[in-house]
Amino acid sequence: MSMQDKVALVTGAGSGIGRASARLLAREGAAVALVGRTAEELEEAAAEIEGDGGRAITLLADVSDEEALVAAVEGTVQELGRLDVVVANAGVNGTWAGIEELTAEDFRSTLDINLTGTFLTIKHAVPHLKRQGGSVVVVSSVNGTRMFSNSGASAYASSKAGQVALTKMLAVELGPKGIRLNVVCPGAIETEISDNTEAANEDVMIPVEFPRGQIPLTGGEPGSAEQVAQLVLFLASDASSHISGTEVWVDGAQSLLQG
Repeated sequence: MSMQDKVALVTGAGSGIGRASARLLAREGAAVALVGRTAEELEEAAAEIEGDGGRAITLLADVSDEEALVAAVEGTVQELGRLDVVVANAGVNGTWAGIEELTAEDFRSTLDINLTGTFLTIKHAVPHLKRQGGSVVVVSSVNGTRMFSNSGASAYASSKAGQVALTKMLAVELGPKGIRLNVVCPGAIETEISDNTEAANEDVMIPVEFPRGQIPLTGGEPGSAEQVAQLVLFLASDASSHISGTEVWVDGAQSLLQG
């Protein structure tokens, strides 16, 4: 799945799935623009890629800040010459709480980053992608798409369901321009996203215990960011040239058990 001579922009590239995806894309030959909010993390990710012999640039931007995001997209094209792939990965878990405790601001802030941020990332990439065609991979979740048992995750799940709807709408709209859009829906993955979770949902959680764990394929062991990155690479590459408007779950059948 060669990405030779391609340019990929990855949001939330400083850690977790974004970092693993950027590194794998670079290993396959892509020049990668790393977009995120933490300069130190982005520099570490870039150093890893360059240590592997790849090319990476870093661009600071919060995806919910349209001006900063436009600058990041334009900076990518100016420095790397084109744009072929977008991995819209940036996101937060936000506040998890029952509906009576969840504030309007909690809800808005989660959707601003996860859903509006995805919209803005795609919107401002399209003028560049349509020049030669390209691929957009949106990182959603099992929550809000095939799993609804995480009571208290209403804002997060709504944002993730919205990402899937947005991707499918745009797959139809942008198909004639040669742009493919697909969604990956990870389940339990070893990443740092829990660091940006404010959990206050103990009172609304439904207590369930699975004797062999919540992930049938592994007996409960979570997946890795690298496993998700393999799917991102496939959907970004020409190996998936006739796949668009599709969501794929990467969860070891977790969401089928827990749905």
